[in-house]
Amino acid sequence: MKLWVMRHGEAEPRANSDAERRLTVHGREQVLHSAAHLHGRPLQAILASPYVRAQQTAALVHGALSPADAVITVDWLTPDGEVEQVVAELERLGLEEVLLVSHQPLVGNLVAMLQHGQRHPPTPMGTASLAQLQGDWPLPGLMTLQAIHHC
Repeated sequence: MKLWVMRHGEAEPRANSDAERRLTVHGREQVLHSAAHLHGRPLQAILASPYVRAQQTAALVHGALSPADAVITVDWLTPDGEVEQVVAELERLGLEEVLLVSHQPLVGNLVAMLQHGQRHPPTPMGTASLAQLQGDWPLPGLMTLQAIHHC
């Protein structure tokens, strides 16, 4: 399995709620820069948090890559999502190549857990950072971090 984990691009500092924060112009540029690393990849799905900035990030990636399927919104990719639930959902889906678009602290904890079998210390993931993991199964400690692309 090849798993790509992307943190949303830079977002506005304020909105009516954290979930409503939108990408800035710079954030959109960051996302398009990171999306270039996915060009030509046979993504089977793009799964994204329901938060506006993650939805915008996923839509920009989807538009840049033009994969056949639309973005799938899942509530288990929010900032306070549980790493164990993400791992269980990935295992249940059984996809070979997938992109997750989410937030800190979830993305840093997830990458650390999949690579090292523990979430602390979390893997540093700035805005629009893209981690590339590979392994037979999306299970704690069984995936190899192949690269992290930072903007």
